[in-house]
Amino acid sequence: MSTSYDFDTVIDRRGTWCVQWDGVADRFGVDGLLPFTISDMDFETAPEVLAALRARLDHGVLGYTDWRQDDFRSAIAHWYATRYGTAIDTGTLVYGPSVLSQFSQLLQMWTSEGDGVVLHTPTYDGFRKAITGLGRELRGVALGDTAALERELAREDSKVLVVCSPHNPSGRVWAEAELADMAALAARHGVAVISDEIHADFVHDGRPHVPWSRIAGEGRWAIITSGSKSFNFPALTGSYGFIGRPEDRTEYLRRMETAEGLASPAVLSLTAHIAAYREGAPWLDALRDYVAGNLALVAERLDRAFPGLGWEPPQAGYLAWIDVRAAGVTDDEALQRVLVEQERVAIMPGGVYGAEGYVRLNVGCPRSKALAGIEALIRGIETVRSAA
Repeated sequence: MSTSYDFDTVIDRRGTWCVQWDGVADRFGVDGLLPFTISDMDFETAPEVLAALRARLDHGVLGYTDWRQDDFRSAIAHWYATRYGTAIDTGTLVYGPSVLSQFSQLLQMWTSEGDGVVLHTPTYDGFRKAITGLGRELRGVALGDTAALERELAREDSKVLVVCSPHNPSGRVWAEAELADMAALAARHGVAVISDEIHADFVHDGRPHVPWSRIAGEGRWAIITSGSKSFNFPALTGSYGFIGRPEDRTEYLRRMETAEGLASPAVLSLTAHIAAYREGAPWLDALRDYVAGNLALVAERLDRAFPGLGWEPPQAGYLAWIDVRAAGVTDDEALQRVLVEQERVAIMPGGVYGAEGYVRLNVGCPRSKALAGIEALIRGIETVRSAA
């Protein structure tokens, strides 16, 4: 199959029950905005994945499915060996309907109501909703503040450390030494670790992603992830992960298969994962290069508009995390009003992630749309500055 892929063609997603496009009014109160919001992409998934899905549908029978089969397990092992240089024990593999569902199950296994859950801030809002929704206490630690991290982990009722690796929304890729230090701190204080690695395939500039299993040691830990982010098929549902201790795997699967009634996964998710991990690497590499070009465009336009701003693309992902305070904007609400009412764009405000004064611009899209988004943001910043 050809390794030449088209990422420039704009695909109309309106009217497809799409959260980013059709659901924009739910968050911004206005329909018809050009959205740069939820972290899915405006690209078709890999043609290799689409071909596998069509072949599976042509079979015609869509009955109950078992994820415990070698095609799925070996595809994941192949991906980790070829992508991360990591040998995995497929006996530690577990399945789930989504990364957040896995996250919730693990929190319920390893914490009780009122316990502390430690994570780095700013943070993905799905974590915050799950933690507080389950009655646990979110204990945020600023990125890079090792002293604060140890202080929070040392609290007697801190039970779980959440590591977003790479980090959302900042796009930071953790170095192996940083992860090893976190693992040592967690082990010292008897804290379990949940490592969300769903953005791992999108590291830029040759930076290595280090799966938590490589540095976990003897502590209690789990990795939760999915191919849905990198290959853009979240609507198929489906995630997987690895849980270190046998007794924890047994309990997780008991909860998932009996308490939650989710013994049979979505067959198209399994099909998509297998095709992506066996055949999709060339497409993903081409896509990552294309997205890196979008991020370079954002950096160039910001530097031209605001010399000295010094914004640099993230180390991973397709989400541009931008400090608008450094561009002279101190009123988040004013900027959002201008973006929505005048520029007609939907760009996520940093407050959603616990960081006022930032925006998160999704450039997982054709370049023409990325250009429209950054130019609208620049005009919005200039409008707010001139009115101040």
